[in-house]
Amino acid sequence: MTESSNSSTGLVSTPGGLERPPVSAIVTTFNEERHIAACLESLLWCDEILVVDSFSTDKTPEIVQSFDKATFAQRTYFGSASQKNWAMDQVKHDWILIFDADERCTPQLQEELETLLARGPRHEAYTIRRKVYFMDHLIRYSGWQHDQVVRLLKKGTGRYPNRRVHADMTTRGPAPLLRNSMLHYMADSFDEYFPRIQKYSGWGAAQAYREGKKSGFAEIFGRPVWRFLRTYVFQGGFLDGKYGLVFCMLQAYGTYLKWAILWGWRVNESRGRTADLPIFDDDENTWREIDESDGELQAS
Repeated sequence: MTESSNSSTGLVSTPGGLERPPVSAIVTTFNEERHIAACLESLLWCDEILVVDSFSTDKTPEIVQSFDKATFAQRTYFGSASQKNWAMDQVKHDWILIFDADERCTPQLQEELETLLARGPRHEAYTIRRKVYFMDHLIRYSGWQHDQVVRLLKKGTGRYPNRRVHADMTTRGPAPLLRNSMLHYMADSFDEYFPRIQKYSGWGAAQAYREGKKSGFAEIFGRPVWRFLRTYVFQGGFLDGKYGLVFCMLQAYGTYLKWAILWGWRVNESRGRTADLPIFDDDENTWREIDESDGELQAS
């Protein structure tokens, strides 16, 4: 059975007999040909799917365009926060569900979301747990057992901050945690994940550089050591065996690389050399904030 809309009420009838408001799903992509089809298939219950692509060079565009329900748009990549803020301004429905291409909406999560919306949500935003997989192995510890992100919200009640990496959505009110989890296939192989670590480290260094931060011994040596001890020892990463060891060491390496890159940029700065930073989104419209009084978004 498929879901159908009721034109008189504006609600959508689900196969389970519920009526809920329509949902717009947002998915951001770049060279995700291995993941995007499964992601979109898990979101076909939504009433609109907007895929914002960063000019992929693989088969991602063709795969997306093979889905009748998906709308395909391309935009220069300024970071995940910028892409998602822009996408939230483009969709047509009041309720928005945000996914990355390497994530999946499980049937259990779909049922919970549709039931929540049909009964009338008490809040304007909700947080979803993520089960993280590294090379098809569920990472049960290392701190990732507590991974959760705000991904369901009513339009205009949440916004990502102006950060190129590691930006957590800010919401007008509380965002309660839902019971069921999405699946996050973080990396299929070491060869895939290692370049991503390098890329994100460079972006993190660029963010820190723009914020005027500096790097020295404590950052280059201390932060990576603490990152490994925290995730592998204190957060139980060792309980994931070899997967946990490799995973935690990669996280520590990424921390080292971020602060080492920043250190190098500061050294070159003193030598009169300008850092070659990635492009940032400086459009104020992307970063307008939430007005706490009525939820309208105002320019910051």
